[in-house]
Formats: sequence, structure tokens, C-alpha cells
Amino acid sequence: MSGICYLAGAGPGDPGLVTLKARQCIEHADVLVYDALSSAELLTWAKTGCEKIDVGKRAANHKMPQDQINALLVEKVSEGKVVVRLKGGDPMIFGRGGEEAAVLAAAGLKFEIVPGISSAFAGPAYAGIPLTHRDYGSQLTLFSGHEADDKTEGVVDYALLAQTPGTKVFLMGVARLRDITGQLIEHGADATTPIALTRWATTGRQKTITGTLADIADIAEEQQFKAPAVGVIGNIINEMKNIEWYENRPLQGKRIVVTRSQEQASGLVNGLTALGADVLELPVLRIEDPVNKREFAEGVTAVHSYDWLVFSSTNGVRRFFDAFFATYADARSIGGVKIAAVGPGTAAAIKGYRFAADLIPERHIAEGLLEAFQEHEDIENQTILWVRPENARDILRKGLEEQHAIVDECIAYRIEAETDDPTGAAERFAEEGADLVTFTSSSTAKYFHDLSLDWPNGCQAASIGPITTAKLKELGQKDVIEANDHSIEGLVKAIVEQFS
Repeated sequence: MSGICYLAGAGPGDPGLVTLKARQCIEHADVLVYDALSSAELLTWAKTGCEKIDVGKRAANHKMPQDQINALLVEKVSEGKVVVRLKGGDPMIFGRGGEEAAVLAAAGLKFEIVPGISSAFAGPAYAGIPLTHRDYGSQLTLFSGHEADDKTEGVVDYALLAQTPGTKVFLMGVARLRDITGQLIEHGADATTPIALTRWATTGRQKTITGTLADIADIAEEQQFKAPAVGVIGNIINEMKNIEWYENRPLQGKRIVVTRSQEQASGLVNGLTALGADVLELPVLRIEDPVNKREFAEGVTAVHSYDWLVFSSTNGVRRFFDAFFATYADARSIGGVKIAAVGPGTAAAIKGYRFAADLIPERHIAEGLLEAFQEHEDIENQTILWVRPENARDILRKGLEEQHAIVDECIAYRIEAETDDPTGAAERFAEEGADLVTFTSSSTAKYFHDLSLDWPNGCQAASIGPITTAKLKELGQKDVIEANDHSIEGLVKAIVEQFS
């Protein structure tokens, strides 16, 4: 089978700005060759078994020289593999994607170019700066602020650039900011011309500073403003005060760690990111198949013979119904069984499979579910199938049996410690710290503690509910923020209230 390489743009940082085609390419890749990405979430889209190779290109810090990257692409495609060369922003805008395409073409290998959204356009948009506006002219100039050491790349003509009307946008220029602005002023540009710099554009780390050609270098040094950043030069920056929208959100700039498994994290990550948080996805556990798959399958197959089906987690819901629909083609095969959910999150997961929960407790913990059965249902001699993980607390089974129900356990999954650092977040947490770490179960508390990472000064812990809080305190965490509503939405609300 002939191989192919997709030269794909990873976008500016916000995973929501990655194109559908780029995501499809990542999901089907045999080999993923990627630069230093603003969002590690993209790596989680790859299929199991995909070979991930970090070539680490960012500014002057390259884990692998360009000629070796070229050779690597040729090697992997020649082996008949589907290779995705994932490059920040757009691969053809100051990304050397054209050079890599030429190397593949010269080797007679197949390739496709998948454009991405460049930070040159997304950065100003997220900073509230329109790049074109009828009141400020209709000309836009894009240039690179980086000068190659060997001068093989085109040298910017600052004399021409200084006299060019309209808005100017540059990438990779923070390290040479004083030289760039000095060259423009020297060649006739007005020293009072406004300039804005936006770093880590479209992410929770985004920050914009403004000034003039005359003073922006001093401002950047004073604020220790570092790359990666996009710069905009021109009077169009005056519009920023009218349409700034991204950097004034309630969690903007707060670094928050999410410890859920990768397959569960999206709801919490999206909720925090939408409010401006810089989210570190540090999965401390992973969800695996149960040891006894046959026993699990038998429980799923026999569900119609029970009076009640009880779910105490969203993982159990997903695992159970995926297996159910793999066995039965008709939802009516579930029979007349009633369904109980430990909380609204679990009920929402059930609803996603077009079933409704008949019983949801006011307190969204196992004890609350037992109370709900006691108050609202007579389950004496009724049969209950409890879908649970291995090593779950035994309180639910014992409590149901105390109400004289007949309980069978359907072990749908097991929780294992995540020993790798799939997103690189553990390393970043150790180096940069965080403002808050979230815990959505006692398991996340335990496995995070087992990592033995130093707890940063001033960092807080946020818990989804009392069982998780109790585990955190048992492990020595004294000050814990606890959600009043024991759900993902409740946890996000508690975090916003804490920081506000």
C-alpha cells in the first residue's frame, strides 16, 4: 500500500479552530510528526497505536533539525504509512511546509496540504483587532520578524515596509522587537504608530500589550513578554478598545489542572476554557476494560430480566450502552427495567443514549441514591443490576441489600493509574505550577497524590463533592473548594466564584 503525508495546520492554539479535515487526518494517522503545539489535546485525537514523534520546533529551540525532519517524512511515507506532519498555524505561512512538500515531491511520494488558521489572523481577532476596516485602509502586509542565521530566507526590506500604507502583521519577531521597530522608524515610519503584541493567542495564556513603535520594546522588556507572539502595527489598533472580547473573561489567565482521564476530560476542559482558563490536561488515571469481559457481557445481555438498572458513573453508562447496542439492534430489547442515576451528569449520559432516568437523588452521591430509593421506591425482593467499576465503594450494594433488594454487580471497567505523561502537562506543572487543581473523584485524588509532584505555593484544590473532599483531606490537602452541586457544572461554578 502506498503511503501519504498530510502537511496539516494545527491552528493557533484553540483546538476548536482546527479544521475538520485536519482532525480527520490526525484520527487516521499511522505516524504523527508534530512541532511544539499550543494545545496537547490534538495528540489525544490519534488512534491507539499511532506513532507520535515530537520534533519540537519552536523559535531557535529545535529537537530535530529540518533536514532530519525531511528525511523522517520520506522514510515513514516510503514504508507505506499514513503520516501527518502537524505544524502550528498554517503549514504554508512561515512554517517551511513548502520545503517539506518539495522534498516529498522530489522523492516521488504522495502528499496533501491541509491549510490551517494562522495566528497571524486568529491572534488579532482574539485580541479584538480587525485586520481590515474601511476607516483604516484596505491594505494588509504580512512579514516575518525572524532572520535566519544563514540568511537563506528572504531579508525584509524595511525601507519599503516603512513606507507601505495600511496594517502590518508580523510573526516570530519578539526576540528582535527592538531591531524591527528601530528599522521601521529609521526608514521613515512614524514613531507614534500604534503596535500591539499578542502572545499565546487563542489560549488561556493569551495576553496582549500595546504601545507605539517608539516604546513597545521597553514595555515588552519590562513585562518580560516572550514568544510566541503575533504583532500588529497600524492605527487599526484603535478599534481594539471597542471590540476586545477574549481577555476579560472570569478565569482568564488562571492555570487550572484537570486530572480526569483523557476520554472523560472534555466537558470540564471545555467549560473552563470557555471562561478563559489556561487548562493543563494532566490525566492521572485511565479507563480500561474489566478483567472479566465475559461476565460483563452476560450482565448486559440479561438486563431485560431486572427490575432496576443502577448507574453510579458516566463511565459505566457509556461502557454499558456501547456494549448493549453492540448486542441488540433494538432499544426495546432493554425491556421494562427502570433506570437510576447517581446524579445529573450520569442522567445526562443516559439521555445521550435516548433513555431516561427514573430516579435521580437530591444528593449526588451513593448515599443520596440510597436515600432516594428509601423515600420513593419499595425495592423489597426486586432485582437490581448495578453497573460499576472494579474496586468501587461497597456502600451502594450493602445499602440496597439492607432495603431487601437482590443486587447483581455488572463490572463495566477498571481504573488504572496513568503512568505516562501523554500531554506533557506533568512536566509543565512541575516547571510552571498552577493556580488550582481539580478533582472529580477520590480516584483522581489518590492517583494525583501518587505522582509525588510538588504542590505549588498558593495553588488550591477544587473537589466535585464530599467523598472526593474527604479523600483529599485524608491525603493531607487542608484547604479544598467543594462544589455545592456535585457535577461538572457545579465544579466550574465553584471555581468561578472562588476566583471572582
